[in-house]
Amino acid sequence: MAKPIKETPILTGSDAEHFAYSVEHPRAVTKEEVERALAVYEKLSKCSELV
Repeated sequence: MAKPIKETPILTGSDAEHFAYSVEHPRAVTKEEVERALAVYEKLSKCSELV
């Protein structure tokens, strides 16, 4: 039998500030990272077509 899912805790203090900052200032992504992610996506798309 599955265990019940706990409520998500509310962020407070410095954790909340760090999270808000990271949402407002996302990390820059390099061209190589984008190309790699697209290559992985294409491979996974081909695998799902076989199923």
